[in-house]
Amino acid sequence: MKHLLSLLILVTFFVAVADAQAPEIAFDSAANPLNLPDDIYLGEVGGVATNSKGDIFVYTRTGHPTVSLGSSRAFAHGGSRLFQFDRTGKFVREIGQGNYGFLYAQKVRIDPQDNLWVVDEMAGYVMKLDPNGRVLMLLGRKPEAIPVPARGAAPAAEGGGGQRGGGLPGAGAQSDVFNRPTDVAWDAAGNIFVADGMGNARVAKFDSKGVFIKSWGSKGTANGMFGSVNSIAVDAQGNVYAADAGNKRIQVFDNNGNFKTAYTNVGAPAALCITPGPNPVLYSSNSNPPEDLDVAGEIYKMKLDGTVIGKFGKAGKLLKEFGTVNEIDCRSENNLLVGEVGNLRVQKLTLR
Repeated sequence: MKHLLSLLILVTFFVAVADAQAPEIAFDSAANPLNLPDDIYLGEVGGVATNSKGDIFVYTRTGHPTVSLGSSRAFAHGGSRLFQFDRTGKFVREIGQGNYGFLYAQKVRIDPQDNLWVVDEMAGYVMKLDPNGRVLMLLGRKPEAIPVPARGAAPAAEGGGGQRGGGLPGAGAQSDVFNRPTDVAWDAAGNIFVADGMGNARVAKFDSKGVFIKSWGSKGTANGMFGSVNSIAVDAQGNVYAADAGNKRIQVFDNNGNFKTAYTNVGAPAALCITPGPNPVLYSSNSNPPEDLDVAGEIYKMKLDGTVIGKFGKAGKLLKEFGTVNEIDCRSENNLLVGEVGNLRVQKLTLR
């Protein structure tokens, strides 16, 4: 037992030393990168992403929700808003004003065809929109005002996509019914991967038509299990990177969900982004928790094998400081957009 304790202490020491020695990357942050109309404001920025033209899309927790009651449950829509800016930061338009699924902004992603994908945590939706903002595909659904179990099945857990029929906690239903989803990504074949990661703790895989294939993961600490799945990314080889902030690690899986490795040297990752091109790098935010805005906060730049290239930033409220980063856009390796929940803003960063 003493030998095991000594080994654990030694491993913890080396991880701490490796983190402390990660070189600092110099960077700049542009002041006021987005020009909003006088009557529009950003709330908590759940998501920020760019398309191939450089247009910027921001999914933010703001607006005026409409609430209705059904069977002692409250439902809302319109609580979040999706804005588009041009590459210079000039406001272009609002997309989907009052959309039934815009409740609690979590992420916005842009696929290789410039379609927009909106992940709404409390609506339980992952929505695919065309470049004009029209819905092309919907994964997930809001909880019903009254339970609607599958024929012959036990009633679903509260919130949709929860534990069914005595399954593992957080494993969810083997379907596209989510419980507080957090992110979405794709492989080269167009398969869709959803981080169903806060109410549940799994990754769900769909084909390009939205047909459910499989899912993996449940609540726990073992390899292949998650404390939470806060973000997800897929590399050019189809490997899946899952930010397991609850267990302070990034887990890496093959395209079918088989565990490959874990990186435990970047704090509690909450936002992941992999750059395109022949020499990709992985960005991972050790986002400070919402209950303590003065700890952690740095963003790591890594090789895909987990080697840390460097880190930058810290928790705080000024420019070049971060308040609960929820999404990173890294279409260009050294030019990033960062969406912050804690500071109600988007920062435009240039790494030097």
